[in-house]
Order: sequence, then structure tokens, then C-alpha cells
Amino acid sequence: MKKTLSAFSLLLFTTQAYSQNGVLDLTKLANYANQPVPAYILRNNTPGGANPNPITDAGATLGRVLFYDKRLSHNNTISCSSCHQQAFAFGDPAVASTGVAGTTGRHSMRLVNSRFSAERKFFWDERAATLEAQTTRPIQDHVEMGFSGTEGDPAFADLVTRLNAIEEYRVLFAATFGTSTINETRVSRALAQFVRSIQSFDSKYDIGRAQVANNGDPFPNFTTQENAGKIIFSTPPGGPGGGAGCAGCHRAPEFDVDPNSLNNGITNSFSGTPDLTNTRSPSLRDIFRVDLNRPNGPFMHDGSLNNLTDIINHYVAPATNANLDPRLQRPPLNLNAGQRNDLAAFMRTLSGTAIYTDPKWSSPFNAEGQLTLIVLPTVATDLQPGSVGTANVTSKGVSGLPYRVEASTNLSQWDIVTTINADASGNLQHPIATNTYPPMFYRFTYIPPGS
Repeated sequence: MKKTLSAFSLLLFTTQAYSQNGVLDLTKLANYANQPVPAYILRNNTPGGANPNPITDAGATLGRVLFYDKRLSHNNTISCSSCHQQAFAFGDPAVASTGVAGTTGRHSMRLVNSRFSAERKFFWDERAATLEAQTTRPIQDHVEMGFSGTEGDPAFADLVTRLNAIEEYRVLFAATFGTSTINETRVSRALAQFVRSIQSFDSKYDIGRAQVANNGDPFPNFTTQENAGKIIFSTPPGGPGGGAGCAGCHRAPEFDVDPNSLNNGITNSFSGTPDLTNTRSPSLRDIFRVDLNRPNGPFMHDGSLNNLTDIINHYVAPATNANLDPRLQRPPLNLNAGQRNDLAAFMRTLSGTAIYTDPKWSSPFNAEGQLTLIVLPTVATDLQPGSVGTANVTSKGVSGLPYRVEASTNLSQWDIVTTINADASGNLQHPIATNTYPPMFYRFTYIPPGS
């Protein structure tokens, strides 16, 4: 659609991507679908087959809006991002997260690199068969977001009614799915696309891994301590060098959890009843935030471990229980203080930087919780100097909703030309003069009532 812009061109304008100050530009979506992924990353739990849900730029954009919108909780106070915060690799610094009716039953798991795992099940106890099945469960939880349909709560159908009454969602669902129909399936698929888009591959580990043939080679960018820690992480217990065997469950280079793992010896629960069914784990990537020199914790389903030292010390001799992973049913690890420090140094190399600040994963709303949408022109018109007459600026919107036609000469200052309603088919069309000078740029903007 885009063309090279000459000094005298007239073009239906595509502006900056992402969202700034609550303006979300649908004419130039952020790149979610084709983000670069290292060649050595092979695991991917995106569903295919009869019901695929590949990441699309439009779908992940819609998912991003849903993820940050507190209106998805029954009292408009909690969003997915309340418990999965970008600053903590999409985890929560609190042991238990706050919901609309209390606190969560387990610590909120980090979401970074959720896509890059052989494990397709979600939640600590793997009760959701897919990420698509998981994404709407917190919304339907009485404590978390309150559309449970129980204990006096509204049901998910009431949320659908609410979203249908929010005009910007009709615009976004139409842009993503072709029609403005809103239902649970579409909500879950868009949220899953956004969560799968959250990736981190700019760590010190990735810089080193790209320079060697395999994970076992010394990384040229690592310190002696970090390379020693990498060996300890990868080497089985009792093997040469006195390894910790971490890679038996958390396999490089994704550092996801083995789908066949059982629990890790931590059986505490917030209710006081032993919790033995926790067998999943988030990726070990971004377990530590290097630029702020702090862990993205607390860790484990009960939030009982606060830092890398606590984690390593726990695995030296995990407590025995009826569902303990067989790989942990062994004598205590023979790791001295230096080896434990080496292992912690290596684990810090698994953390990137972009995930914490990249705007495509940040809130699209302004400080007042408002969102303005710039919609996608369906055609581009490139006119030569001296053209005389009129041309139509066209786009696709949602039937009956009002859109502003805006014009600019500098792509910075935008003036309102007029306001039009999309026709019964959702079409937007406005005639413009073609002999204007200086050249004009046009866009359609949807602004919700009251903004």
C-alpha cells in the first residue's frame, strides 16, 4: 500500500506505529507477526492444525488493548496488566496479586517468552490446555476480575455486552476479524496473540550464543564466571565439574520447562493446604532485570523465594513429597559458595532489555484511560503535480460510527476537515481537491464519545 512520497504527492497517510498519549494508529501497526527470532530457537506452542491462531499485527494490537483495559473487570479496577507488569517481565512484584474481590490463590507467573515452549498447557497446575483457554479464565474468576457468573458476579456474556457498547472495540474487532462481532472466542484469541508476541532475545546469552556453534561452547562475550555457571547449569548432578542439572528441566536455549516435569519440592499454598499439583514454570529468561540490578521476583507459585540465591539454595536439597519430580529425588548437590555464585551469574545473562520499554507491549491508553484510533486507509492515491479535479479518500470503518477526516501538510499538525459516518457497509469516503498546494496528507480518526 505504501509508496515513496515525492515532494508533490498526495497520499493517504500512514503515521507512526504503536500508541502515544492514547492515540493508537491502525494505519501502521507494530510488528508483532514477523519479529526476528534466533535460528536456534525451535520450540513454539502457537496452535496450528484445524484451529490455528497465528500472531497477526491486528490481532495482537487488539489483544494489547484488551490486556491493558480495566473495563474487563466487573468494577473497572483490574486489568491483565495489573498482575502481569511490563517492568517485571510481565510478572508481579507482589507475592499475591490484588483482584476485584481479594488476592489471588497463587503468585502471578511471568509471561515473557510464553510462546517459546514445548509445554502447551498454562497455569501453574496446567489446568488450561492452551494459552487460548487460559486467557479468559482470570476474567471469569470471582476474585481476579469478577465476570464469573457466580456469587452475584456478572457473567462473561455481560462483559461481551459491555464491550459491544464501547465503540472503539467495534472498530478494533472489525479491523482484526473483518466484522465487529465480539465474543469470548475472539477475545481469547486476540489476548493469546498479544501474550505470545511478548519475546526477549536481546540478552547477553543470545549475543554469545549467536557467535558459537552450540550451547556447550564457551561464549566469547561471557566472563570466566558466567561460562563456569553455564557449565554448572547444563551438567547433570554427579557429573564432571559437579553440575546442578538445571537443564534437565529447563532446556537451553529457550529455557522453558519440560512438559513432563512434576513439582519442584515447594508445596506451600496461601490457604495452608499442601499444594502438590504445581508442575509448570515460566521461562527462566528475564528472571533478573540487569539494568536495575534486581530480580523479577518473588519466585515460585507461592512467591516464597526472593532472589537467585534463594532459588539455587532450594534446589540443592528440595523437600520430598508425593509428586516430586524424579530428577530431584537425589542426594543434595555438592555446590560450594563459589559455584553457586557462578550459577547465579549465568542466570543473569538470560535477561534482555527491550522487553521492559518497547512501546508495542506498553499500555495504549492515556493517563485518563482514553484511546483514540486512526483507521487504515484502504487505498493510496499518488497524484502528479498539476492534477486538477477531485479524488476520494476512502477507508473502512464500522457502520454508523462517526470518523473525523483530518488533513496535514507536515505530518505533525492535523486539522479537522469534516466528520462523516461510515455507511451501512462500514465504508468511509470523502472527496478532496487534487490541485492543492502544498501537498496534503489525509487520515481518518475515530475518537470515542467524551474523549
